Amino acid sequence: MKIINYLLQYILIKLFFFICKIIGYKNASNLGKLIGEKVGPKFKSKNIIERNINLILPDAKSEGVDEIIKKMWGNYGRILSEYVFLKDFRNGNLKDYIKITGLEYLNEIKNKNIPVVFVSGHFNNFELMAMQIEKSGIELGAIYRPLNNFFLNSTMENIRKKFICRNQIKKGLSGIRDILNLFKNNTSIALMIDQRVTEGIKSSFFKKEAFTTTIPAQLVKKFSCPVVSIYIERIDGYNFKMIIDKPIYFSKDKSTEDITQYLNYLLEKMILRNPEQWILTHNRWKI
Repeated sequence: MKIINYLLQYILIKLFFFICKIIGYKNASNLGKLIGEKVGPKFKSKNIIERNINLILPDAKSEGVDEIIKKMWGNYGRILSEYVFLKDFRNGNLKDYIKITGLEYLNEIKNKNIPVVFVSGHFNNFELMAMQIEKSGIELGAIYRPLNNFFLNSTMENIRKKFICRNQIKKGLSGIRDILNLFKNNTSIALMIDQRVTEGIKSSFFKKEAFTTTIPAQLVKKFSCPVVSIYIERIDGYNFKMIIDKPIYFSKDKSTEDITQYLNYLLEKMILRNPEQWILTHNRWKI
């Protein structure tokens, strides 16, 4: 039964992608928003979403929570519709829809020819971040979580390798060797630090303990490398602003726990900029 459901999902997504390609970037993004707002609330994640919002914004009123949820599902839909246009972002056909600040830091990293750890969260069309890093000329490996739907996962992996970042590393213990090998060969690593990982450590996140990845901290401790945080926000529907921050060099006396906690603090600030533009369906605080 699960295989049949996966196959049906795959067919529907492929049909949706086909329609999006025909109607063009702006119309597809707007269509994705409408579908996301209609279909999203039908998924069984309402309680998780509301709990997450209450942890992030404890003073939010019910109508404010409802508005955040609506916008979040609309953003989900936009992201899905925009996958078929990643090729156009990559080759520059849609360059006018994305503005980037902090490119000088990417140039600095490239000129120094040193590996760094890029960190962010699942904001907006998060795929664009790794794409822009690699487009700048930096050798990069991106950590990702394979989709449960193996039919659809094959399509997504192909899109990621072709247009986002050719070095794709599967999330989990099996990918640690790949990360170390790439890093030793001056290849930087990009990863999302906002998901729950059982192999991580408990670290405060919005004043509540949450399992958090220690990969960035471990790389810092082993290689004395800098960390660069990146944030992307959606503006006026289908435009983006990407912010690349100055590299952070941690002192040698900082522990893995200290570094991990500081990165959680940076992530909190990113989320609070636009809570509705963060993926709120993850059970982030499950212990």
